[in-house]
Amino acid sequence: MTGDPTAPVKACYAAWSKSYYEDFYGTKAPYPPVHVDLLKRVLREAKVRRVLDAGCGPASMLRHLAEEKLDVYGFDLAPEMVAEARRVLAPFGVPAERIWQGSVLSAEGFRSPTAKSAKRFDAAICIGVLPHVPEEADVQVIRNLRGAVRKKGLVVLEARNTFFALFTLNRYSYRFFLEELVQAERLAADAGRDEAKVRATLASLEKQFRMDLPPVRRGKAGEPGYDEVLSRTHNPLVLKAQLAAAGFTDVQLLFYHYHCLPPMFEAELPELFRHESLQMEDPEDWRGYFMASAFMLVGRRA
Repeated sequence: MTGDPTAPVKACYAAWSKSYYEDFYGTKAPYPPVHVDLLKRVLREAKVRRVLDAGCGPASMLRHLAEEKLDVYGFDLAPEMVAEARRVLAPFGVPAERIWQGSVLSAEGFRSPTAKSAKRFDAAICIGVLPHVPEEADVQVIRNLRGAVRKKGLVVLEARNTFFALFTLNRYSYRFFLEELVQAERLAADAGRDEAKVRATLASLEKQFRMDLPPVRRGKAGEPGYDEVLSRTHNPLVLKAQLAAAGFTDVQLLFYHYHCLPPMFEAELPELFRHESLQMEDPEDWRGYFMASAFMLVGRRA
């Protein structure tokens, strides 16, 4: 990858600082932020007191953790997000220097520029960030998170669920079939004289999915939107193995944001869809592998 991979992401979120929390955590959010209570429970059970949010946005999570009387710290890629997080956390008595600008791709980003020494945290969380990280940088982010916590410290890493594409029956499903399961380009290359037939078959496969869904999320004021910058999903089994390989123990996989039906049917039964989906919210339900769009991995530094 050439150039700065963070530049489009920074531009995307720069104009989002004032509305991001309301869009995804507010009363009119498409789905209640069930992961807030899930995260609070995980930190509470681990008796965490001092927590770092790597990619904190406008203090989306930190404001809830500050309500829990935790000592909160955080950094974000976009200076606009940093400014908004400082504003939101000021009434909780959080000093401005506890929120700084930094990148999860750099170990230095995990340390406040004003800190006299590097102090490790009881826990480090990373929510809504990994989708925007290049695939080759996933392991580095995991290492940086590990370096930020004390021995036996907790890391909570959130990601979008690749396997959810097996349930959505839309353009994400088609891409998952082609790229992950069928591996279309390899199949076509191996087909020899039958390459044209293979490509015709793949074109026929495309017709089985709603390729117009979901709508592409674009920017609001000329900046690139969420679906116009790098916004990946992650295989929970692969990511869990990467955490274990990086020196984490007791790694837990917790699913959230369930869908009782493929999301294209929500508009037909909106009240029932939300009620039944919320009834499904169980982070350890095996159906989460396919019916939950997101997950958290929780591990302890060995």
